[in-house]
Amino acid sequence: MTIAERIKRKRISKRELSRRSGIPYSTLQDICTGKTSLKKCSGETLYALAKELGISMESLLAPLCEERISFGLFKSNVCHEVKRKGEISYMIELLESNRIRTYFDRGWNLEALYLLGMLDYLCRKNEIAECTDYDDLREYRFRDPVYPSGILIRAAAAQDDSIKTDSLKAAIPEFLRFNIVENEVENVV
Repeated sequence: MTIAERIKRKRISKRELSRRSGIPYSTLQDICTGKTSLKKCSGETLYALAKELGISMESLLAPLCEERISFGLFKSNVCHEVKRKGEISYMIELLESNRIRTYFDRGWNLEALYLLGMLDYLCRKNEIAECTDYDDLREYRFRDPVYPSGILIRAAAAQDDSIKTDSLKAAIPEFLRFNIVENEVENVV
């Protein structure tokens, strides 16, 4: 999410943000238009901006530090992380890091909803109540099913859409809530 989008979401004008934060209006304008990168801003400016927007400096800078990877690799990394850390430890770390909200705020909706699907799946599996902090995100659903690339490749190679249909029927419900087709998260090598 850009600074301009954050300001809009906060329902505050740039002039008001400038007044409250002590950041000169021209500087704020340059940040919002991209003329000045957050990377070039002083720690004092970043702190004031983050404080007035009600976010951490880490959240403010995160989009500049993390590169988006392919969704297939992302899913694989998540499944390996769950296996390596253990389900409960993974869930605790995911909730403490607020990665779901961070990704969603960044516009990385596929990654955010996949993580939420994983969290909800692990909650059900471990008989733990779902975290209500993400109830607003549970209302989202992709218009078209998001299939694993392996399923798409098999269906195309065989020229057989029943492969996709069968995969959809076997999908884990917590992922399918978002129209993400995920069948296997535990047997990772």
